[in-house]
Amino acid sequence: MTQSSSPISGVAERYAGSLFDLALEAGAVAKVEADLGRFAVLLDGSADLDRLIKSPVFSGEDQERAISAIADKAKITGLTGNFLRLVARNRRLFALPGMIKAFRQIAAEHRGETSAEVTSAHALTAAQETELKSALKSVAGKDVAISVAVDPSLLGGLIVKMGSRQIDTSLKTKLNSLKLALKEVG
Repeated sequence: MTQSSSPISGVAERYAGSLFDLALEAGAVAKVEADLGRFAVLLDGSADLDRLIKSPVFSGEDQERAISAIADKAKITGLTGNFLRLVARNRRLFALPGMIKAFRQIAAEHRGETSAEVTSAHALTAAQETELKSALKSVAGKDVAISVAVDPSLLGGLIVKMGSRQIDTSLKTKLNSLKLALKEVG
């Protein structure tokens, strides 16, 4: 994994690495990854939760109580629930999205996969995800674990980030390129 100079990514990578080591030791990598995925969905879907993890206004105790209640309600228990509580207690919730991303990358590397982030204009069907994984596997030369996010502002198409490569086939980008080309012409 490449090291970044950002202090947030350094914190995220260290926490994710420690969580992965514990999950591997407990034989619970898949469960922890699934639990973190569920929490990421909650985070993406709630502006209030996003504000809770990013705002320095909330005390560590308030953050820990809130995260504990959310984890209990979402049935995120065991190692992942304890991890979320620890992150809140240590006032590191601001780095949680990076921790989730780093954990997914570490777990994918451990399985011999590479990971890709896919942003699409619409939710992908299971068949589309399978076809996309197959296409990415032919490019990467190994299995690809994908995490899909939906961004309706793309209008159509996909943005795929895999390692240091990004493939942008979104209609939004194509329209912006055309708009720029038209400005240069006339």
